[in-house]
Order: sequence, then structure tokens, then C-alpha cells
Amino acid sequence: MLAVAGAVVVATGWLPADDAWNVAVVRGGPVLGFLVAITVLAELADRSGVFDAAAAACARLGRGSTATLYLLIAALTSVTTVVLSIDTTAVLLTPVVLALSSRIGLRPLPFAVAVVWLANTASLLLPVSNLTNLLAQQREKLSGVEFATRMGLPELIAVVLTVGYLWLLFRRDLRGNYEMPAPQPRGDDWTFRVCAVACAALVPAVLLGVIPAIAAAGAAVAALVVFGVRDRSAVRVSLIPWRLVLFTEGLFLVVAAIARHGLIDFLAHLTGHSVVVTALVAGGAGNLVNNLPAYLAMEPAVPAGSTTALLAVLVGTNVGPLITVWGSLATLLWRERCKARGIEVSALRFAAIGLAGAPVIAAAAAAGLLLTG
Repeated sequence: MLAVAGAVVVATGWLPADDAWNVAVVRGGPVLGFLVAITVLAELADRSGVFDAAAAACARLGRGSTATLYLLIAALTSVTTVVLSIDTTAVLLTPVVLALSSRIGLRPLPFAVAVVWLANTASLLLPVSNLTNLLAQQREKLSGVEFATRMGLPELIAVVLTVGYLWLLFRRDLRGNYEMPAPQPRGDDWTFRVCAVACAALVPAVLLGVIPAIAAAGAAVAALVVFGVRDRSAVRVSLIPWRLVLFTEGLFLVVAAIARHGLIDFLAHLTGHSVVVTALVAGGAGNLVNNLPAYLAMEPAVPAGSTTALLAVLVGTNVGPLITVWGSLATLLWRERCKARGIEVSALRFAAIGLAGAPVIAAAAAAGLLLTG
């Protein structure tokens, strides 16, 4: 539907052809290229057993302590988000963590909530952690190291506060012990090893200055090659997320058209006060309309060269949209995975958890930007 709407705004002239080209190809092309490559890599890594092995390792390292396991799952979720993006965490790590918690006799809900919260709040550190980050990096022309340096403290604050807040919320479920799970057989060693190395190589590649889309494409090609040799049935066209690509492209065009007709001036007025206020406005917008269109609408309202203000928008749109279940695509995908496992999280309950924690965490993370600027 959004893809059609995007075509309409261009065909009717509501968005001039030059602007449409800039939004859809110049800016959107690298982002969508990364989205395709990281999705292919994540799907193949999941098939090779990388995520299952990581979750099982957490259970072994936890040595039967539920509290320790919670911290280890939080660390795994954060690392997965940083390296493979927010949506990968929601789609692929959620079912693995839920299956593990059920297998060892623990209530799945605290772990499910931890996964979706950290998928959002841990998505600040690297350009590859969130599509919004790629857009911000493009605009400010930051290297991977510069981006990580500016966002390192906000990331740390957001993750630590998230882990602490959810611990307080679910402390009764996170006490006691669990039974150690029986070892699970692993699949093909070659596909496992190549996919594990490909995933791990993304971080140094981005920090060394490789364009994120190219780094992800290289990792995806490595995974495709090993599966082409060892398990050809896994290499299929359906690995490419066509619907998500069309949805995102349409979103770019529609938001760009709306922004041209008065929205930018309105948002500039709201965000012209402080870093914390900017982040809270961005978070509120994300909860209303989803974090990606919220970022796309707010980016033009930030004056060129105002890197700290733009990163505050990023903090708000990444960390803040945890009140509505449509606040981020990752949350919608996570909720689908929970339903498939028989875990129902109502929109009201999700909002209650989010209202008490998301604004505080977003404000604190934004304040951390002032110390890194």
C-alpha cells in the first residue's frame, strides 16, 4: 500500500521528480541495499544454528542461575542488535530465546520483553544497528568510528537502564534457578563457522571505514557461497525481503512529500529547545507513526551541521518508541513471533510497561550526548 502511495505522490507532482530521485535512490539505495544484505545474512546464520548455539552458550554459562541467565541474554540481545540490526533481533533471536526459556522451565515473558526492549534501546552504537542510523550517518558524513564515539555513552546508558528497569519489573520471575538444558545437536560445521565469522566481521569492517551496505553484502555473499556448496536448498529468492523493501521505499517517498508541505517548520519549532526535548519529541513522534517515518520527518527540521541535535533525534526515534506496539517495525515483528509461540502481550500492557520506562531512558541517553559532543 505504501509503495503505491509513494508512486502516487511522485506521479501527481506532490513530490518533485528530483526530490524523489534523491530520496529513493541517492539516500534510500544504500539503506535498502544494507537491509537486503543483512536480512539474507541473518536468515542464513539462523539456518546454520548460530543463534541457537549462542543462546545455548548463555544457558551453560548461567550455571542454573536465572539472574545470571537474564544478564547473559541481555548481553546477547544487545550484541545481536549492534552487529546485525534491530529487526534481526526481533525476528530471529526472539523465537530462540522463547524456546530456550520454555525448555528450561522459566516464564518466557520477562525474556521476551527484554529482547524487544534491547532490540530498540541497544540500536544506537553503530550505523548498521538501525536503518535510522544509516540515514543519520549519511547526512552528517560520520565515519563508523566517529559515529560509535558519539553514540557510545548514550548506548551504554540506554542498555544499562533498560536491563535495570526490566529487572525491577520482573524481579520475581528472575530469581531462583533453572535446570541445565540437554546439549542440542549442531548442523553442518562449515556453514556454522562461515556464518559466525561473517557476522563477527561486520563490526571491524564498519569501524575500519567500509560502507555498511558493502560490508553487509560481503558477509552475505560469503554465507551464500558456503550454503551454495553445502546446502543449496537454503539459497532461494525468498531470502530477499521484497515486501519490506517496497514498504520502506514507499515510506521514504510519502514522508518526504508530507515534509515539504509544512511539517518541517512545525517540527523545527518543537525541537529547537534542547537535546533532551528533541529526543522526547522524536520518541513521541515514533510512538505515533513508527520510528522510521518519524526520523525521516524530523531530519530536515534539524539545521545542517547540528550533529548533536540530529543524534538526539536518533536517540528519540530508536529508544523512545516502546509505548505503542507499532512504534517500530521490530516491535511488530517481535509481537508476531510471540503470538506464534503462544505468548500474547496486549497493546495496553505493552504501553503500561513503556510509559514508565521509555521516556526516562530516552531522556537519559540524550543527556549522555552532551558529554560526547
